[in-house]
Amino acid sequence: MKNIIEQIEGTDWVEITDRMNQNGYAVIEQLLSPEQCARLKENYDDQTLYRKTVVMERYRFGLGEYKYFNYPLPETIQTIRQEIYPYLAPIANNWFMSLGIDRQFSLSHEDLLAECHSNNQSKATVLILKYGKGGHNTLHQDLYGDIYFPIQIVLFLDEPDQDFTGGEFVLTQQTPRAQSKATVLTPKKGDLLIFTTNFKPVKGSKGYYRVNMKHGVSEVRTGERHTLGIIFHDALS
Repeated sequence: MKNIIEQIEGTDWVEITDRMNQNGYAVIEQLLSPEQCARLKENYDDQTLYRKTVVMERYRFGLGEYKYFNYPLPETIQTIRQEIYPYLAPIANNWFMSLGIDRQFSLSHEDLLAECHSNNQSKATVLILKYGKGGHNTLHQDLYGDIYFPIQIVLFLDEPDQDFTGGEFVLTQQTPRAQSKATVLTPKKGDLLIFTTNFKPVKGSKGYYRVNMKHGVSEVRTGERHTLGIIFHDALS
C-alpha cells in the first residue's frame, strides 16, 4: 500500500482542486498498477467479498452487473478510500460554503461514517462493475440516504481500445435555464477519476449557483469493461 499512499500524498491537490471547481471532475493517472487491477478483477467471483449483486437490466439501470462489497473492505480499497478522503473534504466544504449550504465535513472519514451509522446508513457502498458487449449505465447519482458526501471516485481496471471498445464515462451538467452539457471521458487502466456525486457550484454575475450533474457509461461495443466505484458515505441499512 506504500506506493498508493505515496502517490496520493504526492498528487498536486491544488491542481486537482482547480479542475474540480472548473469541471466537476479530475484524473489521477496510474494510481493502480496493472497487477493491482488484475487482482481486483480476479476477485470478482469471490462471493464472500460482497453483500449484494445487482443485475442492472432488472431495474432499468442499463445492461451489466455490479456487486457491493461487504465490510471489512479489501486492504487496497480501504487504503484508497481512507487516504484520499481528507484531500476531498476541503473541496466539498468550499462548494457547500459557496452555495450557502449549512454543512461542513470533518477531515476524518471515520467521522463521516459515524454520522452515516447514526442515521441508519451502515451498508458499504463501494462496488465493482462489469459490462460486456452492449453493456451501459444510465445517467444517475449515487446518494443512498440523507447523509451523503458530494464527491466520489472510480478506478478503471481495463485498457480502452485493447480490453474493450466504447464504454466511455459520461458526465452531464444541467445548468438552470439552459440545455444540458455532456462530457465524455476515456481514462486508461489504473487511472482514478474524481467527480461530483450530484452537483457543483458555478460562479455567475450574482454569485454562485448550483448545477446538477449525473454520470453514466456509454454502450460497450466489444470486450469487457470493469471499474471500481468508491463512494464515501454508506447506504441505508
